Amino acid sequence: MSTNIVFMGSPDFALPTLRLLAQHHHVVGVVTQPDRASGRGRELKAPPVKTLALELNIPVMQPLKLREPEAMQKLREWNPDLIVVAAFGQILKKDVLDLPQHGCINVHASLLPRWRGAAPINAAILAGDEETGVTIMKMDVGLDTGPMLAMKSIRIRRDDTTGSVLQTLSTLGANLLLETLPDYLTGKLIPTPQPEEGATYAPMLKKQDGLLDFTYPALELERRVRAMNPWPGAWFEWNGNVLKVARASVSEGKGLGIGSRFTVEGRPAIMSADGALVLEEVQPAGKKIMPGKSFLSGARDWESS
Repeated sequence: MSTNIVFMGSPDFALPTLRLLAQHHHVVGVVTQPDRASGRGRELKAPPVKTLALELNIPVMQPLKLREPEAMQKLREWNPDLIVVAAFGQILKKDVLDLPQHGCINVHASLLPRWRGAAPINAAILAGDEETGVTIMKMDVGLDTGPMLAMKSIRIRRDDTTGSVLQTLSTLGANLLLETLPDYLTGKLIPTPQPEEGATYAPMLKKQDGLLDFTYPALELERRVRAMNPWPGAWFEWNGNVLKVARASVSEGKGLGIGSRFTVEGRPAIMSADGALVLEEVQPAGKKIMPGKSFLSGARDWESS
């Protein structure tokens, strides 16, 4: 007998999981976030998961809050045996968690209990973690505190950004879920409680989290550039405008004061607490990302006096 599955997810991270689930299981409905105003024109943009679900001819629901009576009624009509969640963006209450016979399973982008919360990949890069991964867990009323079914790790490379790690983990998580579900659904796989030791929390990011504070060490700033790529982007103010930093490297300083500007081998650099942050790729306000060297050709007042 086939298992009725409802999928809940919103961003690109969730796409491989939905695609594989739809190929191998009976996905009766998809719940995703409402369309949001986006870009300069503030036109409504659908979440990536909605777009894929419509391509796959799966019914879609986009409640502002899952607790809305209409949303709960639709969930009950779909009659799921299992709910699978991947970066949905809303916390599931007990009435939702208790609805399916097999509960709710989450594909979480960290090695739990490290980095529970909304921004685990960003947090792992920012902290200088050498590895991260995905955990398949059974959800409870806590925030990513439920018992675990499976886990797989990857190394974080020196040039990894949140975007590159997210892409790797989205595929890894989808495949791990698919491997895990048969034994879980038949009762062969029993969830294991998370250890409390080593638990950390990764809160949702704000645009302000991308601000580069040059009183910090250069290596921490370089990690922030990678952790905030692609969103919210690392940035600082220069000449009254926001200058985004898409890629940076670390170099020995020139002995100038913190925040002073100079060049390193033809590239813009800023003095930090212990060395230079070299701006390899930047994005001036209203322009596209460009190499630091190209930026300097139009920024003749870059070097501090």
